[in-house]
Amino acid sequence: MAAIELSGLSKTYGDVRALRGVDLSVEEGEIFGFLGPNGAGKSTTIDILLDFVRPTAGSATVLGMDAQTNSKAVRQRTGVLPDAYRVYDRLTGREHVQFAIESKGAEDDPEALLSRVGILESADRAAGDYSKGMRQRLVLAMALVGSPELLILDEPTTGLDPKGAREMREIIRAERARGATVFFSSHILEQVEAVCDRVAILDEGEIVTVDTITGLRRALGSDGQLNITVDAVPADLRAALEPVEGVSEIDVDGRTISVRSTNGSKVAIIDAIERTGAEIIDFTTSEASLEDLFIAYTGEDRAAGSPEGDGQAAAVAEADGTAHSAGVDR
Repeated sequence: MAAIELSGLSKTYGDVRALRGVDLSVEEGEIFGFLGPNGAGKSTTIDILLDFVRPTAGSATVLGMDAQTNSKAVRQRTGVLPDAYRVYDRLTGREHVQFAIESKGAEDDPEALLSRVGILESADRAAGDYSKGMRQRLVLAMALVGSPELLILDEPTTGLDPKGAREMREIIRAERARGATVFFSSHILEQVEAVCDRVAILDEGEIVTVDTITGLRRALGSDGQLNITVDAVPADLRAALEPVEGVSEIDVDGRTISVRSTNGSKVAIIDAIERTGAEIIDFTTSEASLEDLFIAYTGEDRAAGSPEGDGQAAAVAEADGTAHSAGVDR
């Protein structure tokens, strides 16, 4: 069973079409990246999944349930860390987590959750005194209440330092290992590339592609680079490499040969160099990053930042406050 199933999903705000017939399936137990430029419709999609916004047409199924007619049950089994969240300044971190536990009827230990996200020592401080990163960790702790079957994380590493971002990735992987599905939207493409099994790219309200990172590279025929250190650069290097299928560029710097090629031709390149009689001392490879692929599909320099810019949907997300962030019933 798919954890998330969207069929013909459309949403219109007046003359603005935020979503245009979106079809998407997210399988149980996968970490799924959801990418798109500012205003692409990512936040609108997430708000429809949580029944904070109703679609104009189409359907959204979450954990086998209609997201609109069974919204309470969906939120009971889902943990949410939204991009637009608020905390209550006067409540402590412990009180926030306890609120989420009581709202879900769960039996979690608040201290265990706060320890897991790294802010146990600040459990009894007012959340109004927390830094941006600490608030992010707090809302994540609330999202983890009740061991949800689905985690929806919108910009989960915003405000986190590199150590915090690494810990976030570890938690995401641990949740997947537990059996949860993770739906992960972020403009920090390196984070997405590090953890996601598959990604979808949304542009102007439409899905333009869904695939693994490897599959995206293959579909675009995007170049990778092979850097080869040899004992001595052969005089007939270009004559040996230019006939190799997929080779697009050859550069030489000292004893290092850099060859750009489409994926899959690396072995042929190495074989061609060895046939010249040159001895290969070492080699490294690099491939098109997710950011390179994102630009190729959308023409944008980066995926959507914060705020998303989904118009009315973003305003709804902001108004949902802490209840929205914890995925608890309002």
